[in-house]
Amino acid sequence: MNITAFPLAWPPGWKRTAADQRTFGKFGSTKQSAVGSWRSKQDITVAGATQRLRAELDRMAVRGDDLVLSTNLKLRLDGLPRSDQAQPADPGAVVYWNDPWSAAPRCMAIDRYTKVEMNIAALAATIEAMRAIERHGGAIVLERAFTGFTALPAPIVAGMKRHWRDVLQFGNGAPTRESITSRYRILASTAHPDKGGSTADMAELNQARDDALKEVS
Repeated sequence: MNITAFPLAWPPGWKRTAADQRTFGKFGSTKQSAVGSWRSKQDITVAGATQRLRAELDRMAVRGDDLVLSTNLKLRLDGLPRSDQAQPADPGAVVYWNDPWSAAPRCMAIDRYTKVEMNIAALAATIEAMRAIERHGGAIVLERAFTGFTALPAPIVAGMKRHWRDVLQFGNGAPTRESITSRYRILASTAHPDKGGSTADMAELNQARDDALKEVS
């Protein structure tokens, strides 16, 4: 999965929430005293929200190495976001994973709340709700909820994008429309998900073809 856990890799095509429209999240956890005499409700932490999200995906049989939680929080040694840091300007959170049955890429992105941990917790809550839909016979609804992702272009992480010449493996010559189309077809035979490639590879190849044809015309 060619996605970065840090910095945030927001999926192209997903609508962003304006900063002045974000709200305070109300996700919390209950803490009990050592002797069990009292309990208190506290805002959920980054670690707690991440654990909750991974637990929901685990119930969908998604393995830890088949998912990426992407935020603007710096990472711990295990690749998960650290709790002991200031809130970033962009508190969005995205989880990418591969469907355990079809191997199709999935993602969900939320930036409704002002804190990263609240957005991570919202991802967990949303997935939990969608699993409930599936349990009640709505598997097709769950599938349709993710169909849009496979049509999205590959995310450009941190503003980086490979030039079409690199993607299509052209040198410094002057390719024609015919040679671009021919090279595209050859590379698509291995980049397509059905041929052993990935959605991200195919999206990058499609974009490179479009950019090349635009430039030579």
